[in-house]
Amino acid sequence: MTSTENKSGEQFGVLTDEAVERSRRRLGIPKPQRNPPHNYEVTWDGVRHFAFGYGDDNPLYCDPEYAASTRWGSLIAPPTFLYTMGEDAAPAPDAQTKALFKGDPFAGLGSYQAVMEYEWWQPLRLGDRCRVLQAQVGVQLKPSSFGGRTAHVTQDYLYANGRGEMHALRRGTWINAERHTSKKRAKETLVQEPYTPEQLAEFDAAYAAETRRGGEPRYWEDVEIGEVLQPKVKGPLTTTDVVVWHLGWGMQLTPPGAFKIAASIRRKAPGLYPPNPMNIPDTVQRLHWEPERARELGLPNPYDYGGMRETWLVHLLTDWVGDHGWLWKLRCEHRKFNYLGDATWVRGTVADKRKVDGRNEIHLEVRCENQRGEVTTPGTAVVLLPTRERAVDLPAPPAPDLDGMVAHELAQFSV
Repeated sequence: MTSTENKSGEQFGVLTDEAVERSRRRLGIPKPQRNPPHNYEVTWDGVRHFAFGYGDDNPLYCDPEYAASTRWGSLIAPPTFLYTMGEDAAPAPDAQTKALFKGDPFAGLGSYQAVMEYEWWQPLRLGDRCRVLQAQVGVQLKPSSFGGRTAHVTQDYLYANGRGEMHALRRGTWINAERHTSKKRAKETLVQEPYTPEQLAEFDAAYAAETRRGGEPRYWEDVEIGEVLQPKVKGPLTTTDVVVWHLGWGMQLTPPGAFKIAASIRRKAPGLYPPNPMNIPDTVQRLHWEPERARELGLPNPYDYGGMRETWLVHLLTDWVGDHGWLWKLRCEHRKFNYLGDATWVRGTVADKRKVDGRNEIHLEVRCENQRGEVTTPGTAVVLLPTRERAVDLPAPPAPDLDGMVAHELAQFSV
């Protein structure tokens, strides 16, 4: 085995047909979760910490007494709280499954989150537990904008509440590209100037002007195509913002724990802890707050997580629909990095309104846009609103259980 090959005989850091085929053998196979969830149960504290981590003090999420008076009857979690939940629903792996998931077919390649899609069918309520089933449902070869090929891998995360009812779907696509594409990106320059007092005053004014619909229904009849949602600002992004986000979100990739706990994990998975300039092993996630690590990977500055921008878009939408509406679908593409120091304006416009199968749908175009006028994350969303004659009925999932959802997703994406 040469130094450029992994244990499967594949070339390390090179996108090969063998790696793609190995990835495709994983389609539809439930993948055991490596880490326990950040939250085993929906609690007042857990929800409040998560909501505060993205700047949301909505009493529907943060005040159980207020939430009990709403149509939901109890405190509920923000839609993307599902990131913090999910006890493993995959069956105990046999020897064949363990071998199938051993190692990463695309080890050594750069991996970047490109698309995230959601569907929500009912909320997670106070006291709920949650199970998650992860399964790869697609892998496609596509040309790279920097030359060569990329592998687009689509993973489903299917969530069911403690009663076995489908809660939501999170479907992500990651682009796996050879490292030379990152080196080309390293030639790009990032110019960030200190903010003027006038610019900071503009951000503060936007924060002060934020409103939410709350308990006043927004009726489908009253919404007009072309209507512009009140924008929100998030930033300028600081390391502190990323730290506070982690308090509610958890660590996601690196298992939680410090010192002895981290050391025990590092013995099992040393690749998760590359050494820092002091030769001290530290989490791979530090590129999100450590400039030196970001530059090592060809990036001019640390950047946020895709999950942060997804949640900012959710914040825009849930404040707009209010307590009586329902955020059903969100799809967004992460096209540019949102670097520390950047300010993000979260914007939305009503693109269409439809009555479909008894649902009163509003279709929106949404986006995250930085202070340079660059759209970092465009997206689309569908929300359900009440009419003056009828409350919102929650949408039904395509299949009633986790296994049925895997089959449904494979039929759509495993091409």
